[in-house]
Amino acid sequence: MKVLGIESSCDETAAAVVEDGKRILSNTIYSQIRLHRDFGGVVPELASREHIKRIDGVVTVALEEAGCSVEEIDGLAVTRGPGLIGSLLVGISFAKAYSLAVGKPLVGVNHLFSHLYAPELTGEILYPALGLIVSGGHTSLYAADGVLKYRRLARTRDDAAGEILDKVSKELRLGYPGGPVIERLASTGDPKRYPFTFPRFRDGSLDFSFSGLKSAALRIAVEEGERLKREDFAASFQNAIVEYMVEKLVIFIDQAAREGRPYRSLLLGGGVARNRRLRERVLEEGERRSLPVFLPEGDLCTDNGAMIAGLGFHYLTAGILYPYAAPPYSRYEPKGYQGEC
Repeated sequence: MKVLGIESSCDETAAAVVEDGKRILSNTIYSQIRLHRDFGGVVPELASREHIKRIDGVVTVALEEAGCSVEEIDGLAVTRGPGLIGSLLVGISFAKAYSLAVGKPLVGVNHLFSHLYAPELTGEILYPALGLIVSGGHTSLYAADGVLKYRRLARTRDDAAGEILDKVSKELRLGYPGGPVIERLASTGDPKRYPFTFPRFRDGSLDFSFSGLKSAALRIAVEEGERLKREDFAASFQNAIVEYMVEKLVIFIDQAAREGRPYRSLLLGGGVARNRRLRERVLEEGERRSLPVFLPEGDLCTDNGAMIAGLGFHYLTAGILYPYAAPPYSRYEPKGYQGEC
């Protein structure tokens, strides 16, 4: 079964063709980084307009690179949410029209679930798994009991990890996107030079909160002024973000083991999953606990159509079709939508 996946949740216009949920026949991505660089972050209105310009061409290229015609596609999958509502509407409107025009079934895929599925495109995930999603818009921990069986355990209550990397980088005029810039600087810096403390919730919640780390980073930059060692600052800031996330990951791993329902593997997904330090630390903790770690490679970390098409295959085989009247959602999946719980 060949599935055409369409992704437009933020600032990448992407399409891919995947066979039987595993074999990637094409994976075309148009990035808008150059468009948003001068602003130091994604401008939603500009992103939506750029999706309108590019989506038809990206889908055409994906089909050509896959070497198949529209008639050979068995179904379509599109990101339904979460994401920027204007960007989502472009992809969904295009997918609905395309589906009706060519007479192929359509499924709406949860963007976060597709990040958890991305490692499946290059390996066989062992379930149940604990998955960490880290991107510019999301930082969440999920229990994955199987394909289409996901339970959210923790989420950020304010900024996402990738978001504070971009914002701090913008304030210090380091460049955009902030994650790769800070990672390059951090590679030659001392991660212990500037101290950071991890936020804690009074109610004992294990959710994430990154706004305090962002404020602390900006305060250090102001206090240090011209004395600021950029490489050491980048290394300290990056290390604080990584260790904070890994600390939460370890808590959930150990908690599940104590309760007699241990995880069999760890998953990592999202754009920030490309960060070398984060990958190293997750691999270290997995090895320490004899848990295999499944990491998406290259373009499978960032938003892409292959993960949408791959997971869409399972929606199609389960008969979970997308009602054409159903809207997108910008934050959390609506309750009662089959396959989204």
